[in-house]
Amino acid sequence: MRSAFKKLSTNKHNIDFGLLFAVTICAIISTLLIFSIAESGLSEEEGVGSSYWKTQLVSAVVGIIGAVIISYIDYRKLVKLWFIFAPAALFLVALTFTSLGYQRAGADDQAWLQIGPVNLQPSEILKLVFILTFSYHLSRDEEDMNKPLHMLLLLLHAAIPIGIVAKQGDFGTAIVFTAIFLFMICSANISWKYLAAAPFVIAAIVVGMWFFVLSEFHKKRVTILFHPGSDPDYMEYQQDLGLAALKSGGVFGKGLFKDVDKYIYVPEIHNDFIFTYVGQVFGFLGSIGIITILTYTCLKVFADSRVTRDHLGRFICMGAFGLLLSHCIMNIGMVLKVAPVIGVPLPFMSAGGTAMISMYAVIGLVLSTYSHRAVNYNVFYDEDEDQ
Repeated sequence: MRSAFKKLSTNKHNIDFGLLFAVTICAIISTLLIFSIAESGLSEEEGVGSSYWKTQLVSAVVGIIGAVIISYIDYRKLVKLWFIFAPAALFLVALTFTSLGYQRAGADDQAWLQIGPVNLQPSEILKLVFILTFSYHLSRDEEDMNKPLHMLLLLLHAAIPIGIVAKQGDFGTAIVFTAIFLFMICSANISWKYLAAAPFVIAAIVVGMWFFVLSEFHKKRVTILFHPGSDPDYMEYQQDLGLAALKSGGVFGKGLFKDVDKYIYVPEIHNDFIFTYVGQVFGFLGSIGIITILTYTCLKVFADSRVTRDHLGRFICMGAFGLLLSHCIMNIGMVLKVAPVIGVPLPFMSAGGTAMISMYAVIGLVLSTYSHRAVNYNVFYDEDEDQ
């Protein structure tokens, strides 16, 4: 025991501070933006008060601490606890189909839980759990994954969370799960035959979804992108306001903590449309700055996937990469009116305690793969252990 502590005290824990710093900058900016929205009364009709920025601040602090703690845990040990956290995450999601589940104002899906004073979106936790469980599944089955039965089991593994969130009506999150799955499985030893067949399978699924799953409401959200101004219900109202708000900031922006009359109100400006507020207060240069930080974050996660010590670590990083990239593209695309409004938040920017903490947990997993790429010993891993 004494020798173990001696090793621990002399061992230097390698952590990707660049990655942690980048996401924390976004979290700090996010808290300031939400504070500004709340104090200016811009989203007063949506009930955005001081509790929102306080929740964001506390969630960011908890997230940072959690990410650092996770970085010390050997990810190879963590995934083996799947039988604990996977059923727990599925149970929480299942509760959204009961009387405990509710549909948040402005949303199209019943994907939230209200347990006492706590509001929780279980699908955010399920994303993290899926990255862990599917990475473990892939790492154990990679040599045989191209056999039909094994590939079928991998597809079934991915279909479970995708199907559940689609049943909730949360098609944006279903797309995120699909992106995570595709990035992870394409980083494995998949046969070119499956890759060649994938476009046709995806096309068939999209057609099936269009004719048999999506409602007319969701279809209109897609078609108006190709025919602006053609919708009698004017469903593009939110996106048109968002574009106007984004442009109103000019090159340098209007600045924070100004009179409410100087801002353009956009529904969900504190949440899914927070990028429009970035454009208003920080202008074009500030918007490019946020995009640059998020791009760096995605590329850093991808780069970390190339230096992991094993395939399991690589799969975890690629899952995190797929998660972050799909969120960024869909959210900013939604604001720029090149993607439909599907309720996908901007990572580390949009308001939401569950989303903030779960995103930091995902970063913590990446930090774990990075720190354990060369670490011989820490509390959870001994170099003499069998690999």
